[in-house]
Amino acid sequence: MDKIKMTTPLVEMDGDEMTRILWQFIKDDLILPFVDLKTEYYDLGLKYRNETNDQVTIDSANATKKYGVAVKCATITPNADRMTEYNLKEMWKSPNGTIRAMLDGTVFRTPIVVKGIAPCVKNWEKPITLARHAYGDVYKNAEMKIPCAGKAELVFTAEDGSETRELIHTFDAPGIIQGIHNTEKSIMSFARACFNYALDTKQDLWFATKDTISKKYDHTFKDIMQDIYDAEYDEKFKAAGIEYFYTLIDDAVARVMKAKGGFIWACKNYDGDVMSDMVSSAFGSLAMMTSVLVTPDGKYEYEAAHGTVMRHYYKHLKGEETSTNSVATIFAWTGALRKRGELDGLSDLMTFADKLEAATLKTIEDGKMTKDLALITSLDNVTVLNSQNFIKEIRKTLESLV
Repeated sequence: MDKIKMTTPLVEMDGDEMTRILWQFIKDDLILPFVDLKTEYYDLGLKYRNETNDQVTIDSANATKKYGVAVKCATITPNADRMTEYNLKEMWKSPNGTIRAMLDGTVFRTPIVVKGIAPCVKNWEKPITLARHAYGDVYKNAEMKIPCAGKAELVFTAEDGSETRELIHTFDAPGIIQGIHNTEKSIMSFARACFNYALDTKQDLWFATKDTISKKYDHTFKDIMQDIYDAEYDEKFKAAGIEYFYTLIDDAVARVMKAKGGFIWACKNYDGDVMSDMVSSAFGSLAMMTSVLVTPDGKYEYEAAHGTVMRHYYKHLKGEETSTNSVATIFAWTGALRKRGELDGLSDLMTFADKLEAATLKTIEDGKMTKDLALITSLDNVTVLNSQNFIKEIRKTLESLV
């Protein structure tokens, strides 16, 4: 068969460890035989990030701004142990954090639902999408250990030199303090990305903070979201037959547990980080969750929601067999290919992405899966496959569909 043609490149961001191995398997077996793939390639593996003083991460984000669609492999965010292991010049920042900040984007994470893998929450019938504000809060914090008795204050110095002060706490013994921040510009971008994504996917949008306690910080999020909704989106939501509402984060948690799913739950940065892991785990596995960074002006970066699967990578280096779930990484590729096809008017590329996703799910539903899914499936007589053979089985299923 003739390969499907592309007109505009995807930005391809390669990554680290076991997901880097899977990345190549997926390209070789599931994409390159069917698509005349065009990408602008960036190696975001930690070794090359170190060699380029992390310039490669900045370049990949700028390329995403240029081309509009990117697909990213999981990457290492180094800690002290990685500093030694990779002989790093410095403890480089999270590539995801750098890219999110440069693109001013919001992260949307959605579980991949498949027959035979039932959610732990029995009433969840449809996926729940987590929209995570991807700037500020504890991820851009300033911290200090307080060594002795004394007074801690928040101090803001305006451009004209005037100061505003607010007492944090008067210490009578050692303690700790933390300062977090956000910007109205970032919150406004978050709001518009959430509202646009809700309209695109025709889903209700929930937003939750703790404004009753955080009467300035969280309340500012609430007010900006509501103001933008009232001014720009109220009529659009009514026309689409969907709803936006605000509630407290603790009320949202309680309501989510009793809901049927099929909506978007928007959260501040830390809440979104934690709740997306909770939702993904309850639906089955972090390896069964998509993640897409969406900007207010319509740029998209697709990735898996999980990490680099370090433990399996070290087994792989020893020549030992692994059974690593590649579904979320496959869906990162299909998401990017589908969006590229949509933006470029390439229906055959969009159809291919749909078929690859269908083939992946059918392979699992036919009882052929990786070990993590075999441990939680309700299907009988399943076949546990190693990392590469699982992808090869998907290839066989795909060939029956194309």
